[in-house]
Amino acid sequence: MTKNLILSENRDEGILRLTLNSPETQNTLSREMIQILIEEFTEAKHNKSIRVIVLEASGTVFCAGHNLKEMKEAQINPKEGKLFLKALFDSCSSLMQLIVNHPKPVIAQVDGVATAAGCQLVASCDLAYASETARFATPGVNIGLFCSTPMVALSRNIKNKHAMEMLLTGDMIDASKAREIGLINDYFQAEILDTETIKIASKIAGKSGMVLKTGKQAFYNQSVMNLSDAYEYTSKIMTENMLKDDAVEGINAFIDKRHPEWKEH
Repeated sequence: MTKNLILSENRDEGILRLTLNSPETQNTLSREMIQILIEEFTEAKHNKSIRVIVLEASGTVFCAGHNLKEMKEAQINPKEGKLFLKALFDSCSSLMQLIVNHPKPVIAQVDGVATAAGCQLVASCDLAYASETARFATPGVNIGLFCSTPMVALSRNIKNKHAMEMLLTGDMIDASKAREIGLINDYFQAEILDTETIKIASKIAGKSGMVLKTGKQAFYNQSVMNLSDAYEYTSKIMTENMLKDDAVEGINAFIDKRHPEWKEH
């Protein structure tokens, strides 16, 4: 595999920076790119020094979705092509679920265009910050291919009317609109995007790793439950959390007016 398709930098403050590094292909999610991302995220799950993951890209395009040239070849032989395409979409779906289910918070840093599965990638991250010139779209409808898999992440992050507008028109939206509908958290001037993103990542990385893992998992689990089940589930989670060493330390530190010293990673 071409490992330099993804650049990996493990920063001292507990932040792993993963960079999509194929600007010549607009950082498309080829089979190889997806597999390397899966490997990187899987490795990060078991690295106790990593608290937060920042996902960014080289070049002017964050990610243009799947590699259409790669997919076009699959149309030549429908029988073999169907197997290839199913495997491609399944692996991409596994990547998106890996990000959502990952014990470490994942932040998308978008300085450029994110379309189709690239927009799906942004929506799958826990947080997303963009440059003021960033743009987003699910344009599959324009080329006879509805963005069905990107729709899963999109519809779970923004209201249905906004999601359907993007999916049915295929139109590009700017960073201001993306923030308005909840696709991204905020946007900044390009020259300060990295500084602002790392500032947020560092703040999160300073929290207890146990708490981050517990909270992220509970958030997504309760989001698909009905109200009573969600409260029953989260009450159990809070009870267990309260008895953890880091909760004892955190409460003692708050009462003593000092910074906590986290024990659990």
